[in-house]
Parts: sequence; C-alpha cells; structure tokens
Amino acid sequence: MAKSSKGDELVFLPLGGSNEIGMNFNLYGFGPAHDRQWIVVDLGVTFGDQTTPGVEIILPDPSFIEEHADRILGIVLTHAHEDHIGAVAWLWPRLKAPVYATPFTAFILREKLREAGILDEVDITEVALSGAITLGPFELELITLTHSIPEPNGLAIRTPLGTILHTGDWKIDPDPLLGAVTDQDAIRRLGDEGVLAMVCDSTNVFVDGHAGSEADVRAALTPLIAGLKGKVAVACFASNVARMDSVCRAAEAAGRRVCLAGRSMHRMSAAAKTVGLMQGLQPFLDDNEAKRFPPDKILYLCTGSQGEGRAALSRIAEGTHPHVSLGGGDACIFSSRVIPGNEIPIRNLQDRLADRGVRLYTDRDHPGIHVSGHPCRDELAEMYRWARPEISVPTHGERRHLLEHAAFARDLQVPQQVTPRNGDMVLLAPGRARIIDEVPAGRLYVDGGMVTSENGDALRERRHAASNGMLAVSVVLDGKNKIVSGPQVRAMGLPSEDDYSLDDILDDLADEAEQALGRLRGEQRELDDEIENAISRAVKKASQRIWGRRPVVETTVLRL
Repeated sequence: MAKSSKGDELVFLPLGGSNEIGMNFNLYGFGPAHDRQWIVVDLGVTFGDQTTPGVEIILPDPSFIEEHADRILGIVLTHAHEDHIGAVAWLWPRLKAPVYATPFTAFILREKLREAGILDEVDITEVALSGAITLGPFELELITLTHSIPEPNGLAIRTPLGTILHTGDWKIDPDPLLGAVTDQDAIRRLGDEGVLAMVCDSTNVFVDGHAGSEADVRAALTPLIAGLKGKVAVACFASNVARMDSVCRAAEAAGRRVCLAGRSMHRMSAAAKTVGLMQGLQPFLDDNEAKRFPPDKILYLCTGSQGEGRAALSRIAEGTHPHVSLGGGDACIFSSRVIPGNEIPIRNLQDRLADRGVRLYTDRDHPGIHVSGHPCRDELAEMYRWARPEISVPTHGERRHLLEHAAFARDLQVPQQVTPRNGDMVLLAPGRARIIDEVPAGRLYVDGGMVTSENGDALRERRHAASNGMLAVSVVLDGKNKIVSGPQVRAMGLPSEDDYSLDDILDDLADEAEQALGRLRGEQRELDDEIENAISRAVKKASQRIWGRRPVVETTVLRL
C-alpha cells in the first residue's frame, strides 16, 4: 500500500442515509483537502409519502460530488436493496464512474440500467464474494455478512491512514437458509490488524436481543400455511429471497403451487436463480395456469406488503387485479415489517382485504412469521467485540438512532464517537475524529419521470393546492377593456354549507373580482398581468375571510 504524504486526510462524508433510514449515499475521500480522491459506497433512493404528493421516488442530491466527478475512482455497492442501489440509474450520468458489485447485485442493477436505457454506457465490474478491489489509495475487501437479501457485504477499506469497516446493512443469522453466514473470522482478523473506524447500521439500536433467524421464520410459516383453507396470498419483500424460498417450500409441503404476483417478484427470482439460489422448486405457475387450480392448491406470492398503490396486493384488495382475486375463506399472510411512515397505507390495505372477507395474519398476532434484517443490540455488541474500532460512526438511522448508537458504543468502551448528519464531512485521520466541514446535501424528486429540486415550484404549488384548494377565474374583455363576459369563478377542493351553497360563494367571489378590475385605471387595464394580479389578490383575500385559507388562484384574461 502506498504511504501517506504530508497533508493527506481520510474523510467520511454521508450525503444520504444519516439522520434517515434509506437513501444511502456515502463518500470516502483521501488526500489533501484541495486534491482528494473519492470512492462512493452505495447510491440509493427513498420513497415519497403524503407530504410529497405525486412523487414516488426521492434521490440524494449529488451536487457536491458531481463537481468532483473526475476524482471519483468508483461506485461500490454493498447489496441490491433499493435504498442502496436505486439511484444509480438516475444519477450515474452525473457521476460517470465505474461500478463494482457482486453477481446478484450486478444482475438487479443491469435490469434497472436497461430500463433506463443506459446499460451500455455503464462500466460494471462483477466482484466475487470475499473479493478485493483496489481503487487508488483505497484497498477494499468484501466481507460476507447476513441480511434480508442475497450477497450482502461489508467493506474493509484499507488506506495509508487506517482501515475502515463499513458494515452496510447486516445482522448475525446463524442459519440464513440461502448464502453463507457472517464471516466472523474475517472481522476478527480485521480487528487484530486494527480498525480505525466502523461506520455501522443503526436501524435496530433500540431493540434488545437478536433480530432472529430466517430458519425460525420458515419453521413458523410451514405449519401456518399447512393449516389454511382456500386461496392463500403471502406478502413479503421481493428482495428477501430466503423468505421467498421459505414460502415456496412451505406451499409445496402443503400441496400448493406458487404463482408470483408483481414484477419485482419475477425480477428477484430470476436474479436468484442466475446465481444458483432457489433451486429444487417446482416451476412457478403463470397467471392463466393458476386460475385452473382449486383454491386450496394455490398460493400467491405478492408484492405490496407496504401498501404501495400500484403493487399486486393493493390491486387485489381493490378488486382490480386482472388475474387474482381473494374473498371469503381466503387468507393473506404479511411476512414483513411495517416500515415507519407506511402505517396508514398498510392499515388501509389490510382493511380493504378484511372487508372482502380475507383472513389476515401478521407478525403482531402470529409472532415469528417475520424477522428483521438489521442488528439488534446484542448483535451490535458482538460486532464491536470482533472489530474493536477506535471510532464509532453510526449511520443508517434517524437522529435518535444515531445518538443512541453512539451512546451504546461509548458504553462498549469505543474511544471516539461521531454522529454526522447528511452533508457533515468527518475527518477520520490524522488526529482526533471530528466534523470539519459541511457541504450541500439535499434531495431530488422524481416527479412525472423528471428529476426536480425538492423546493421546485410544481410540488410547492401541488402541496398548497392539496391543503387549500384551487380557484380558477376567467374574464373576457373587449377592445375598450370593458367586460364582455364574467368574471366566472370555478372551485376545486373547497367546501360549502347547506345554507350558503358553493354557487353563492362563487358569485360573491366573482363580484370581488369585478370590483378589483373596476379599481384599475388607464394603462393598468391594458396590461393582462396587472389585471390577473389584481383579481387574484382580491379573490385570495375574500377566500381567507370565507374559508380561513388562501387557495391557489389562477386568473385568465381573454380579449376580443
């Protein structure tokens, strides 16, 4: 390994995934402040909610590193979850760096890049499990971990100023069913060599004990499915291939055939089979074949456990799925957790299924049919005992998670702790770890297939209209600027009372608009902008008096 020079620094810079769960985007830099070389670890997305109407995908803002794109040595992906790879297809054109991933992750990524039409442009290098990569001053070794997806990897990042253990997402599962167990020996060897810093998953830091094993889930699902009558649907994360495998084997043990419902299920099963997983199962039924099977001989493995509106299970609950229907006597098993923020759509989904007569089974009433893919406190303690880092850098968590993780590391006698927010540049070496700079770190929204600023006008107006309603005012003027027709006012999303109809309110608003126009004199009446602004101000002011809110007002002036 090359030696460090005077002025060299080793820094960690999260641009996503710190102070939030999801949208992981981490940078490591080496060199003097004016001439650093960078590697990117993961480039993921998060998802929209009720605060971002119309926005389904949210990306980290790469503006800072985009300015230094020529200094990026590579993008290294730890595993194939959306919050770790989902932004690559959107943001790679801004970074244009080579990508490194293990075979399963590379398969999933290629499918995404193909959909985006840039597969042929991206340089993807497949790295074997436990393989190594050298990128300038960074020597990376992949460390096999266990998680809720195939081929999860930690990264041992060796540099002239010290070694970092970047855990990615992980847990300690003694029997993960598919894939190898956590490579404890590799982590212990790393600890013996000396770990400068561990950048570590904080998701379950408030949960005591262990996350649990996939083998335990299989043991719980098998008798549950065997005891059910009618059609059975199982909702789980498509990326959890071990869970898919368990459901399929439990179905076959109960004399049922499996039909996949949802594009992600097909994509993940294809990726799994490509790398030698999910072997020895009966072929999946297609939609038409499944219809010919008796209800007690079929199981549907579905996407949509989080209540996603366009996923298979939501369409089944709405009765709009073209091939699958569930009703009285049927069952739906949720072998998944509730991701924070999804409580309302999941509850609504489950209510719609229950209203159709479907019997629901969740981890709340049937403990053991789901386990987390992230480490609980006992697993975190074990990882710290193996790695023995000098510095703890919690990541992959909300602020409360990061602070609790730092306190836990302090209790475990880790000498230093740093809890960065997105955009905080952490100096890891030389000297004591500390935050030395703050760079821009925001969000980009995918809105209508376009990447826009999080503070863009379109979403701001949409939010405003969603909360306050909208009024459209039109007026027709002749060549002498006199009213020929209108003002006419139309309302969207605004209420009325029985004794004061909406038509009456709109008539009053039209009067306000006409009076505002009447107050304009001379050249003001020649200018459409002046007229539109005057009418809009008057109508907003009246709306505040009537409804206690200021709707979006769109005024149009037409001239004959």
